Amino acid sequence: MAECEGGAGRPALKSRHIAAATIGNALEFYDFLTYALFSVQIGHALFPAQSAYGSLMLSLATFGAGFITRPIGALVIGAYSDRAGRKPAMMLCFILIGCSIFGMALIPTYATIGIVAPILAVLARMLQGFSLGGEVGSNTAFLLEASPLNKRGLIVSWQAASQLIALVAGGTVGTLLTLILPPDMLDAYGWRIAFLFGSIAVPFGLWLRTNLPETLHVPEPVAAATPTPQTRLSQARSHWRVMTLGLIIIGSTTIANYMSVYIGTYTQDTLHMSARVGFIAETSGFILATPAVLLGGWLSDRHGRRFINTWGNLAYLLLIYPMFYWVVASREPLALILSMTILGMASNFILGSFTAGLTECLPKTIRGSGFGTVYSVSIAAFGGTTQLVVTWLIHVTGSAMAPAWYAIGAAAIGQIALMLMPESAPVRWKAIPAVIAIAGTPA
Repeated sequence: MAECEGGAGRPALKSRHIAAATIGNALEFYDFLTYALFSVQIGHALFPAQSAYGSLMLSLATFGAGFITRPIGALVIGAYSDRAGRKPAMMLCFILIGCSIFGMALIPTYATIGIVAPILAVLARMLQGFSLGGEVGSNTAFLLEASPLNKRGLIVSWQAASQLIALVAGGTVGTLLTLILPPDMLDAYGWRIAFLFGSIAVPFGLWLRTNLPETLHVPEPVAAATPTPQTRLSQARSHWRVMTLGLIIIGSTTIANYMSVYIGTYTQDTLHMSARVGFIAETSGFILATPAVLLGGWLSDRHGRRFINTWGNLAYLLLIYPMFYWVVASREPLALILSMTILGMASNFILGSFTAGLTECLPKTIRGSGFGTVYSVSIAAFGGTTQLVVTWLIHVTGSAMAPAWYAIGAAAIGQIALMLMPESAPVRWKAIPAVIAIAGTPA
């Protein structure tokens, strides 16, 4: 789209504004998730262990350290975005991520500097987590506030789509590196190249974000249900129900997404297939999941968020077992690639619609910190533990089907929460006026 009319005092949302927001978010996730893609190689380089299993678990634990600081970043930078504006918060996040991604690429090996290597890796992951926690809330709030009412679902879907674009970039880099480099060189420096690719994009992203309009003070299209002034804490308390449901749903989708990221490790460590096949399976799933996210957001603008979310998640839930069973039973590259592609599309279909819906349910004065905190707390609880839990389950049970059962349980709980979420899409405001009282002013 060349330009979207904002109307009612809103700035016209241009393609370059959407690109600035989504490219920045994509780089954040490229950096954070590249670690997951190369966790085996990073474990060999930076962590001491007596076994391959021990090295992998230490590497995955350090990956999880970044999730600890996500809620802190969401609160600190999210509150800054609610007070000072979306643009300065997004600029700050980008500067922080530029420092952390470049630093991660340059950490010497454990053989060179000993225990200092894993310590530096933990610090880099924590800085990345802090930045990403603040980025998600301010980024999503900007996209929602800058969007025309009838295109919110589609445009906010770019927030989720940008994460998939980052995974496509990371998977593509991983595939190319496995094609070019032998395993010993991939362990030695191949994973560092992947991080350096991300750092090259930092100056370009900063330049794009300097041209973003500010949306914090743009008038809301729907007047507040009550004019009584409230503190931010009071507003958060009054929206406890929808925020709690959001925590559960994001936890469910997080397990699904990080299960997809884990496929590279799962392919090598459990299925004993080549790293190249694993990267191809991940990348193909992310490529086709990107239009699936946008389609779900577009449909939610026409039919409502709740309809798309409940039926979309149910379809994913029903597909998990047969897809994993096919992979485990056959151990064939084609089965792995096709099944992970199907699951990737199904699990991501609702992300844009749900993200728009949850953000609509929060008032502007707590939107950046509220959405960011809900997202980051849930991600910290489940994103930082999913790969550890799945690796442990496989190790304890000896079953390659363990990831499927974990994903089924998470999706089933998420299904219940999705059915309890209020409708918030503008197309449904007249049909469901109670949404204002239930979920707060729908912005």
